[in-house]
Amino acid sequence: MSTVSDYFGSSVFDDRVMRASLSSDVYASLRKTIDEGSELDISVANAVADAMKNWAVEKGATHFTHWFQPLTGITAEKHDSFISPSPDGSVIMEFSGKELIKGEPDASSFPSGGLRATFEARGYTAWDPTSYAFIKGKTLCIPTAFCSYGGHALDKKTPLLRSMEALNRQALRILKLFGNTTTKRVVSSVGPEQEYFLVTKEMYDKRPDLRFTGRTLFGAKPPKGQELDDHYFGVIKPGVAAFMEDLNDELWKLGILAKTEHNEVAPAQHELAPIYSTTNIATDHNQLTMEIMQKVAAKHGLVCLLHEKPFAGVNGSGKHNNWSIATDKGQNLLSPGETPYENAQFLLFLCAVIKAVDDYQDLLRISVATAGNDHRLGANEAPPAVISIFLGDELNAVLKAIETDTPYQGTKKTQMKLGVDVLPKFNRDTTDRNRTSPFAFTGNKFEFRMLGSSNSIACANIMLNSAVAESLRIYADRLEKAKDFEKALHDMIKKTIKDHKRIIFNGNGYDEAWIKEATQKRGLLNYRTTADCMPHLLDSKNVKMLTSLGVFTQDELHSRRDIMLENYCKSVVIEANTMVDMARTQIVPAIERYAADVAKAASAKRAVSPYLKCAYETGLVEKLSGLIDEIAQKTDKLEKALLEIQSAKDIVEESALIRDTILPAMSETRVPCDEAETLTAKSYWPFPTYADLLFGVK
Repeated sequence: MSTVSDYFGSSVFDDRVMRASLSSDVYASLRKTIDEGSELDISVANAVADAMKNWAVEKGATHFTHWFQPLTGITAEKHDSFISPSPDGSVIMEFSGKELIKGEPDASSFPSGGLRATFEARGYTAWDPTSYAFIKGKTLCIPTAFCSYGGHALDKKTPLLRSMEALNRQALRILKLFGNTTTKRVVSSVGPEQEYFLVTKEMYDKRPDLRFTGRTLFGAKPPKGQELDDHYFGVIKPGVAAFMEDLNDELWKLGILAKTEHNEVAPAQHELAPIYSTTNIATDHNQLTMEIMQKVAAKHGLVCLLHEKPFAGVNGSGKHNNWSIATDKGQNLLSPGETPYENAQFLLFLCAVIKAVDDYQDLLRISVATAGNDHRLGANEAPPAVISIFLGDELNAVLKAIETDTPYQGTKKTQMKLGVDVLPKFNRDTTDRNRTSPFAFTGNKFEFRMLGSSNSIACANIMLNSAVAESLRIYADRLEKAKDFEKALHDMIKKTIKDHKRIIFNGNGYDEAWIKEATQKRGLLNYRTTADCMPHLLDSKNVKMLTSLGVFTQDELHSRRDIMLENYCKSVVIEANTMVDMARTQIVPAIERYAADVAKAASAKRAVSPYLKCAYETGLVEKLSGLIDEIAQKTDKLEKALLEIQSAKDIVEESALIRDTILPAMSETRVPCDEAETLTAKSYWPFPTYADLLFGVK
C-alpha cells in the first residue's frame, strides 16, 4: 500500500523531476532564474520543454495548456495537443521552448476594463518558471502570466509577481543596513485557510438561486442552526470524511500542502488549511484547491459552495490569509525572538507593516471587495469593514515603552495549571488570538481575515506586499542618509508608533462601540460595500504608490477599478433577476396552490356542517393572500429599480444605484417570501429548505 510520501507531488514537474531529467548546466541555469529572477536563455527553455514533454507524455498527458488567471476570478486554459504531423502520415509528439515560453490566447473576450477594443484579439501568456508545471487529467498545465498586445497586465499573477519583486528590493535595502550582505532574496509567504459549504447535488439542482448566484436568495430560518456550537470541530460525517479523503489525495498529487481539515461553525461548513508556501505558488495552489474541491464534491454527489454568504442567519465563509516575509536563508523577518524589545530589525519590519496597514487601509479593503463578501464583512462571524491591527499584550507593551522612552518590564511566562497531575505542563503564549480582528499578529506572521472564500488571494497580497514595500522604501531612503544609524533607527521606530498607533486595537472588533470609536475618534475608514471602497483605488496616493513601485501602470489601475465594479454590478443584477423570476414563477404559484387547497378544505368542512366557522383556514388563507399581494408589489418594485439603473452615466454611478436601490429592494422582497415559507405546507414549497440544505449531507 502506497503512502502519501510515495505519491506526493507525483503530478508536478517539480525540483526533484527537474534535477533528474535536466543536465546539470540547464538545471543550474533554470534554478538561477527561479531563485534570483535572472533572464531565461532560449536554449535552456528548449531543454526544459523537451524534458517537461517527455515527463508529461509518460504520465499519460496528450495536451498542454498555458494556465492563467484572468480578471474573471477563476482560471483559464486553452488546450493544444503535443502531436505534429510526420511525413509518413503518422504523428510525433513535440513541444518546443517557444511554446513553453509564450502562448497566444484570444484576449478580446476577457475583462480588460477598456485596455483594448473587442476587435483587438491578440494577447500573450508567458511562462512563470517560479511556479511548477503540473498535470491535470491528460493535460500538462503551465502556470503563466497573461498580458495584452500592448503589454498591459490582464491577470492577477503579473502584478503579484511585481509586488513580490518590489518587496524584495526594498527589504534587501533594509537588511543591508543591518549588515546582512549574504541574503540574495526576500520573499513573502502565505498559508490561506479555505472555508466552504457542502450540500447535496440533488438539493442544489432544485435551487435556481444556488445554481445561478452561488447563494440562497430566499430561505426561512430553520428550527436549529449554529446556536449550540455543536458543529465546530465536531465529529466529521462519513460522507464529508470520504470527500475530504479524496480531496487530500488529489491535492497531494499536485504538491499542494493540505494540512488541516475540520468542521466549521455553521452546519454543513468546513475548512481546509495548507502549510505555508511562497505567495506566488500559494496563490496558484489556492486557485487549484477551489477547482478541485468542486470536482471532488461532484464525484460524491455533493456541491461545494464557495460563496461568502450562501445562507442568511448562519456564518459565512472566509479565507484567512496568513502572511509573513522571510529571507532565502530561512530567516523569518517577522519573528520577534526571545527578546523583541532588543530585536531592532524585527521592530523595524513590524513598524513597516503597521505603517503600511494604516496608510493603505483603503487598498486592503478594496483587495477583498466583492458583492458576496459585502454580505459577510461586519457580521458577527467576520471582521468588520473597519481595518485594525491586533498585536497582543507583549508587543503592545514593547511599543509603548519605545514611544514613551520608559524601561520595558517584559512579560513573564505563565505556566498553565490544569489541575490534573497526569496532564503535561506548558507555558501559556504571551499573546492570545483575536478572531474578531481583521489583521492580527499571531507569533511570527499576520493573519489577514477579511478575504472572502471565493476571493483570489492574489489581490490581497498584491496590496499587502506593495504597501509594506512602500514603508520599507521610505525607511531605507532615510536610514541610508543617516549619520548616526542607531539614533535614526530609534527615532524612526518611535515616530512610526506615535503616528500610526490609531490602527492598533486589541479589543472586540464586533462591538458597535469599537466601530464608533474607530471612525469618530480615530479617523479610521469604514467602507461597508464594494461601491463605497472601489472608486478609491484611483485616489492619488494609491496611484502614486502602486505606479512608483512598478506594480501597476495608471491605465491598469483604471481598468481594474472598472472591472471590479462591473463584476459587482453584474453579480447583483443577476441575483435580482433570479429573485424576480423565482418569486413570480415558483413562489407565488406555490402559495396560491396551497391557499386554494386550504380554501377548498374549509369549503368541504362547511358542506358537511354549515355551523363550522373554519377560523384557522380562513385566517391562513387571508394571511397567504396578503403575502401574495405583498410579494407581487415588492417584486414589481425590484423590477422597476433594475430598469432605472440602466440610465446610469458610468459604472461608478451604477454601482452606487445598485447599493442604494437594488440591494434594499431585494431585502424587502425576501421578507414576505420567507414568511410565506413558514406558513406553506412543505409539500407545496418549490425548493429545499434551509433545514434540508444545512443538514442534508450524511
